[in-house]
Amino acid sequence: MEQAAQIKLGIAALAGTLTGLWGWMGWLILGWIGCMVLDYLSGTMAAAKQGQWASAKAREGIWHKAGMVIVVVVAAGADLLISAMLAYLPVKALPVDYSGLVCPVVLCWYIVTELGSVAENAAALGAPVPAWLTKLLAAGSSALDKAGEEITGSHDDGEEDGP
Repeated sequence: MEQAAQIKLGIAALAGTLTGLWGWMGWLILGWIGCMVLDYLSGTMAAAKQGQWASAKAREGIWHKAGMVIVVVVAAGADLLISAMLAYLPVKALPVDYSGLVCPVVLCWYIVTELGSVAENAAALGAPVPAWLTKLLAAGSSALDKAGEEITGSHDDGEEDGP
């Protein structure tokens, strides 16, 4: 029982630290992490129920989650860069104080995506999932995509512009 108490204390300390440092963004990060864990666990259960669980596929899921972490770090870095540029370079000033926009939008997009995946996994486990819930999550994802496109003035055509 002592070990369980220490784990709870560690989780509470982590949550308090993140939210103390980052405020509401800390709660977004915690929510996203919770959604990733729930997605991984529910996906594992759904695969096991269908007799399709494989360690290679499980590792692929972990690599997928690691890639998501990298994208969130890049989004946070973009917010820091934009904030520094606005504060220290002779660029056009914004009429508001910029405290970050890219990372919260990316986190919300990932949370909605993860929740959609959890709903799919629940359906694979045999749980009835209301059609309106999946439509609501799809609408949220679409709204976040549109917000990102409006921020950048671009439209995602599915092609990557990376190196």
